[in-house]
Amino acid sequence: MFRIVKKRKLNKLVFLMEVEAPLIAKKALAGQFIIFRADERGERIPLTIADYNRENGTITIIFQAVGKSTQALSMLNEGDYILDVVGPLGVPTHIDEGVKRACIIGGGVGCAIAYPQAKALFNKGVIVDVIAGFRNKDIVILEDEFKAVCNELVITTDDGSYGKKGFVTDALKEFVDSGRKYDVVIAIGPVPMMKFVSKLTREYNIKTIVSLNPIMIDGTGMCGGCRVTVGGKVCYACVDGPDFDGHEVDFDELMLRNRTYKRYEDSCKLMQD
Repeated sequence: MFRIVKKRKLNKLVFLMEVEAPLIAKKALAGQFIIFRADERGERIPLTIADYNRENGTITIIFQAVGKSTQALSMLNEGDYILDVVGPLGVPTHIDEGVKRACIIGGGVGCAIAYPQAKALFNKGVIVDVIAGFRNKDIVILEDEFKAVCNELVITTDDGSYGKKGFVTDALKEFVDSGRKYDVVIAIGPVPMMKFVSKLTREYNIKTIVSLNPIMIDGTGMCGGCRVTVGGKVCYACVDGPDFDGHEVDFDELMLRNRTYKRYEDSCKLMQD
């Protein structure tokens, strides 16, 4: 059992929770994730470790309440307990020595995964620019947190209701065309966003890391549900990733596989409504 010590609502559907998990907090690194089960009848859901506090023995998770299990988790409050939390899982983000400047790009709830990446690099003395993209002003999250761990933050919204109007790729292109030399770009968010960021950075020959979110079940590489094609080879996001070379990922295949259960998901949403 894992006690919730802090809960904060970031927008209408997105929640932040700090959870007591001392063994996980002791070993967690940026890029890794946990799998939780809210109760005995709950499904196993992967969530990136958004932050950790080794002294307090806590980890922070940020999630969007969109399905039955995440909605159940959102109903828990401070002092309540999560039944199972397993981790840290996955391979920590690896950044080559000598990186001097990086651009971290987050899209929507993917900003929860981008945040620990920016924090880790910033704390190493790397110059960090952050681009955070959202559909509109109402769903902007982690603005103050990003400001504390980067040299410059640009927020974009599709409708122009906050920050700069446009997509994250527009802001990235402006940065690069202005003469900023990035050693690495890290993009995390919706698959189409990561695909087009990678397409743009390929033109500029900038190393690009993406964090993939395929369907995942056991988190140990046994089920094969999270397989992705990277550089023509089959990889498993839970044990080989979730970070991969953005220029090598077959994004079209990933999008197709992520829609495998769309019919059932739509049916469940109709039942809930």
